Amino acid sequence: MDLGPSPRATELLGVLREFLREHVYPAEPVYAAQLAPGSHVLPPVVEELKSRARALGLWNLFLPAISGLSTLEYAYLAEETGRSPYLAPEALNCSAPDTGNMELLHLFGTDEQRSRWLEPLLDGVTRSGFSMTEPDVASSDARNIATSIVRDGDEYVVNGRKWWTTGAADPRCALLVVMGRTNPDAPAHRQQSMLLVPTDTPGVEIVRSLPIYGYQDQHGHCEIRFTDARVPASNLLGGEGEGFAIAQARLGPGRVHHAMRTLGMAERGLELMVRRVTSRHAFGGPLSDQGVVRTWIAESRMELEQARLLVLKTAWLIDRVGAKGAATEIAAIKVIAPRVARAVLDRAVQAHGGGGVTDDFPIARMWASARILGIADGPDEVHIRTVARQELRRHAVTG
Repeated sequence: MDLGPSPRATELLGVLREFLREHVYPAEPVYAAQLAPGSHVLPPVVEELKSRARALGLWNLFLPAISGLSTLEYAYLAEETGRSPYLAPEALNCSAPDTGNMELLHLFGTDEQRSRWLEPLLDGVTRSGFSMTEPDVASSDARNIATSIVRDGDEYVVNGRKWWTTGAADPRCALLVVMGRTNPDAPAHRQQSMLLVPTDTPGVEIVRSLPIYGYQDQHGHCEIRFTDARVPASNLLGGEGEGFAIAQARLGPGRVHHAMRTLGMAERGLELMVRRVTSRHAFGGPLSDQGVVRTWIAESRMELEQARLLVLKTAWLIDRVGAKGAATEIAAIKVIAPRVARAVLDRAVQAHGGGGVTDDFPIARMWASARILGIADGPDEVHIRTVARQELRRHAVTG
């Protein structure tokens, strides 16, 4: 099992690290200054970064059909972008939920759907949202999803309420991939379908953008109401009743991307922690002389190395046996990576004292992002349940 970066990935890593060092990190305060309070308009500095990244060949790296990269190769690049999570992924056109939606359109879209929706997303001129979670049901069990998608002649009519649709507050968001119930009488995993709904469709109302611990992300995480929203029947993604199967195809490599970006955040948090404790003095020496601080550093390094190896193994498995064959590992990294990141970033906050909970440093916001990942894309408990189920089956006594 060779988990190291390939020569191609190593070359791209060098280019990416220089891009981050020379352009992205210096752009972070510019981004913060340009982002007006409460605004979801993209700051101009991001478009400048996108142009630079594209010129360097750092564009759409997440999609194997375009980049030629394996899941394992891209995993290393995803980690680097996580070091600047609010700038770097979008600069490379590799930010969620667009990456997952582009993968769906690439895999399941018709030629017409790809031309209308995929091409502008690949070009970085539009954004999209993924509308699955609902406020009125326990969406951890996707069978509960109640939004209705009803066929009426040559159209589908959508009624329901969604929330945590990431990206929908951005004025560039042109498309929502909506999961809803098309056939309530079908078997449980054949009731749901996915529909492409333009955001300007009459009956689509962006109610609000939800904050994460008080932070409003530029692209937003929205509550959306659908009231008799009509779209052509040709906007169905895949076939009726295929929503669950399509969702699973979306979540395989995407979980690796999320996990590695999360570990990238944690690596930056550890780096900031080390800088802080070696530069601040108390009780006759640098904070790094204190045993408890050294324990923070050591525990963080050990946890990060373990988590990274598990994610890289998962990427390696996906490349060889597909997402279905790596189901246990995919569920595990969804839990482990954010858990480790939260622990590391919490120590980094503590090392910065009062400054750690302010916006003077990026740590508090990164911790908030890591915290929501214990809930987003299915809460930790669902994935722990999956791992336990697989383990019980593996050791089941047959006779």
